[in-house]
Amino acid sequence: MSRIALTLAVAAAAAAGCARPAPAPVRHADVLLRAETEIIEARVPPHATLDQLLRDHRLPGRLVDAAVTSARSVFNLRQLRADNPYRLVLSLDGVLREFVYQIDGDRFLRIVARDREKPELLDAEVVPYEKETSVAAIRGTIDAGHSSVVGAMEETGEDVQLAMALADIFAGQIDFYSDLQQGDRFEVLFEKSTREGQFAGYGAILGARFVAGGREHQAFRWVDPATARAGYYDENGRSLKRFMLRTPLQFQPRVTSRFSRSRLHPIHRTFRAHLGVDYAAPTGAPVVAVAGGVVESAGYSGEGGNMVRVRHSGGLESYYLHLSGFGKGIRRGAKVEQGQVIGRVGATGAATGPHLDYRLRRNGVFVNPLKEHGKQPPGDPIPAIRLATFRAARDGTLRELSATLLAEAPQQKPDAVRAIH
Repeated sequence: MSRIALTLAVAAAAAAGCARPAPAPVRHADVLLRAETEIIEARVPPHATLDQLLRDHRLPGRLVDAAVTSARSVFNLRQLRADNPYRLVLSLDGVLREFVYQIDGDRFLRIVARDREKPELLDAEVVPYEKETSVAAIRGTIDAGHSSVVGAMEETGEDVQLAMALADIFAGQIDFYSDLQQGDRFEVLFEKSTREGQFAGYGAILGARFVAGGREHQAFRWVDPATARAGYYDENGRSLKRFMLRTPLQFQPRVTSRFSRSRLHPIHRTFRAHLGVDYAAPTGAPVVAVAGGVVESAGYSGEGGNMVRVRHSGGLESYYLHLSGFGKGIRRGAKVEQGQVIGRVGATGAATGPHLDYRLRRNGVFVNPLKEHGKQPPGDPIPAIRLATFRAARDGTLRELSATLLAEAPQQKPDAVRAIH
């Protein structure tokens, strides 16, 4: 071995003998950083005010006053509702960073600190929730298990709000107390909103078919390009809005007593005229005006109990008897719109139980409400110049209804998907 090689070998051996193992890494315990804020999520307690709510969380009085003042500039604080959720974000020293209150399914109130160095400077705004809107369709059937529109609608998986909207559209064509029979059915194309994947409400009903008592009714939403007003029309372009609604109630039980010139009175046990129609309904059910008009009287009327009388055009007056209470602002001289709540079902006066006695008088003479409603002419038609546009929109709605039903049919229960022909 050469001298150079030998020298290198000796040096390598020496280096190996002197080498020490690398020190093991030293592990230190994790350092837990203290959170900079405290987040409180809760619901508004009964009878609470924003002032009280914030003070209950031990906010300084000056910050509470600043928060209330800023919120009042964008929102009516009297509309703070019990059980609505809110979120409060506080700094560690108890300074308000953010307050968020859910007003309803569409909006929330947000109060936020503008400057951390000046905690009394707060900004408030009412912010709409971001929603996604899609078009859906359902079929429903009135049968022994679901004898009302509400029951049939719930069977499809949809909410009572959609049933109410459907009934409002056909209120001038269908008496939902007496016209419905087993086997009646409906199809509805409608807008449905979601927020963060959760149901957030319904938009407009775009089109609907309803078979009641063997007769098919159709409704199509159409926006007049001249006025930008939306309305519902039948397949021929005639407005579904009538001068009078078929009934002043929705989805309540049957007619219990009809118009008669001689009826055995259930309390006095004597034969006397019954100049209206009795609808059985639970106490508190809303009673609406069948047509727009002016309130002639609202008060106690002896055997009729609490009663509202409304004067309409054309010499027509409507009467609503035995009410448990009156609608907001209902008093003599008040103007009311068709469908506006004017009272609540009750059993005041001479009544054996909660019900509504509904009467109509034309030119000073009481008439049979059920027959009078049947005499109503069709609604005003779409102007001839716009009929072609309407028909194109109608046909598009029908195609979309059929296509959407076909796409969603597997998601619905078998007994709720009979097609309407």
